[in-house]
Amino acid sequence: MVKSTRTEYLPIQLRALQIEDFPVVEKWSKDHAFCLANGWETGRNEDELFSWWHNCVHNHSHNFLRLGIEFESRLIGYADLANINSISSEIGIAIGESRAWGHGVGTDALKQLMVYATVKFGTQVFDAETHEANTRSRKMLKKLGFTEISRIGSEEYMGKGTQLIQYRYNKGE
Repeated sequence: MVKSTRTEYLPIQLRALQIEDFPVVEKWSKDHAFCLANGWETGRNEDELFSWWHNCVHNHSHNFLRLGIEFESRLIGYADLANINSISSEIGIAIGESRAWGHGVGTDALKQLMVYATVKFGTQVFDAETHEANTRSRKMLKKLGFTEISRIGSEEYMGKGTQLIQYRYNKGE
């Protein structure tokens, strides 16, 4: 289990996804809490899941990037940059090991992703969206300096309909 305090450094690393990570992804697909939180269909067919993972690993889009989040030499989640352009991108995260939720792993991974995006793409504005009921995600975004900019749309989260909240972080402000 991941343990963290405010002063403890979490050795989180972002890295390229690998086909060899598939057994870990398959394990996530069997974690009911993870599936509910991330909109994953439960009981996914292994071949369909592998095909999806293969596409994630071999994605060569110029405006989308998915990186693995590694802790103690094991993949524990992934972080995304979407709609990447020279000014802004959308940011997202999924921690596959639900027992690691609430321990600062996501916060550290998003900090690293934001630095990476700034250096590699010149990103200055980051947008994020989460569910009103996802208090951990909302707390993480606020901790990172994101501000709420709108409440548009609704979606299912953890099996219940909930309001979507949009956030923004602008490095220039």
